[in-house]
Amino acid sequence: MTQDLELAARRADDGAYYPPPQPGAGGEDLDDDGRKKRTGTVWTASAHIITAVIGSGVLSLAWSTAQLGWVVGPVTLMIFAFITYYTSSLLADCYRSGDQATGKRNYTYMDAVAAYLGRWQVWSCGIFQYVNLVGTAVGYTITASISAAAVHKANCFHKNGHAADCSQYDTMYMVVFGIVQIFFSQLPNFSDLSWLSILAAIMSFTYSTIAVGLSLARTISGSTGKTTLTGTEVGVDVDSAEKIWTALQALGNIAFAYSYSMILIEIQDTVKSPPAENKTMKKATLLGVSTTTAFYMLAGCLGYSAFGNAAPGNILTGFGFYEPYWLIDFANVCIVVHLVGAYQVFSQPIFAAVETELATRWPNSKFVTGEHPLVAGRFNVNMLRLTWRTVFVVVSTVLAIVMPFFNDILGFLGAIGFWPLTVYYPVEMYIKQRRIQKFSTKWLALEALSFLCFLVSLASAVASIEGVTESLKHYVPFKTKS
Repeated sequence: MTQDLELAARRADDGAYYPPPQPGAGGEDLDDDGRKKRTGTVWTASAHIITAVIGSGVLSLAWSTAQLGWVVGPVTLMIFAFITYYTSSLLADCYRSGDQATGKRNYTYMDAVAAYLGRWQVWSCGIFQYVNLVGTAVGYTITASISAAAVHKANCFHKNGHAADCSQYDTMYMVVFGIVQIFFSQLPNFSDLSWLSILAAIMSFTYSTIAVGLSLARTISGSTGKTTLTGTEVGVDVDSAEKIWTALQALGNIAFAYSYSMILIEIQDTVKSPPAENKTMKKATLLGVSTTTAFYMLAGCLGYSAFGNAAPGNILTGFGFYEPYWLIDFANVCIVVHLVGAYQVFSQPIFAAVETELATRWPNSKFVTGEHPLVAGRFNVNMLRLTWRTVFVVVSTVLAIVMPFFNDILGFLGAIGFWPLTVYYPVEMYIKQRRIQKFSTKWLALEALSFLCFLVSLASAVASIEGVTESLKHYVPFKTKS
């Protein structure tokens, strides 16, 4: 990724366009810049967004609401939704430099930062983006394994009773998930993921609806936990220090639940033009964020209503629900299928960055750029893609095995990614793009928003690190059970 950063930095320094290396076109339709013609629409972009946003984060929202209470919990969800939509709209305008219809396209998030903010900002952006993308792949591997193990546990509880020891080692499920990802990682690029994203989006709607429906049924039945305006009570549920840490972790979890800005530009690069890509992306963002917010409000509030201050960290795998066991099984299978797609959505920008760098360094290498047709020419195998993507999946799987802390990992990922990628860079690029005068009212408002989000991210990151530290005190490597 070093050369990817350098390439973006050179664009910032001299204003010239350095096209990435392209494979043979083979007579296919090309776009205005010589690349493969884009075919994405507002619906496919929305599917990518929903696949990225409605993920494992939705499962922790009942727990997050329990830490914050009836007032702060829902308000926080709405605030994060508004900030995400607003800053994503600013970011969508940065896809092209200059004219929104004909200006130079910025193919990646770092290209956009380079075009507007310059060399040094590119490096920091690259670090934040790729660390967060790798972390998300690890987090999704953890979540998928917990959900897969929950299928076995649900059947065990149904057969042997709720008091039975049905705990399962997670390692085997992580390995199986990794093997599946090795195969799907061979899909060449984002454009080839549309069908997988649509399937994953359907799965996310399905299990979110099941979680909401079960929470509603439990609430109506009257067998609910104790809820309060301020959430978990000091001296009853937690002590004062735990209250502060868990509340801050909850903010990180909510930030993670809305996290997708790190791949927004890459998603936008799949959208056809005309109309101008920023118009399509803003519609997709509005559709995606409003849809997910509705689910989040239902999942968080109904989940809290059902379980009260004792809400589990993962509403479908924490076994607040035991029956109907077959529905719990189905929901967890949907989670696993969804995360197969979501893993790819977040990993493709990493794959593209590394492969672009290596193809720039060695454009004549058959190992790097050669395509070998298989299945009657309908599928190509590239040796670099096969080798390095397999290594990436293996490494992310191993990291998941040695760091299986669900809520703490989600909170930390949300904390370190939310402020820089969702708020800081979009705000700074917007200020530069619109030439907003320093210390003007609008400038002060935008910078105040950025600073407040920075404080929230910093506090959440510290709280998540504290949570991981506590979990490590009782952790035995490769022996984690769920």
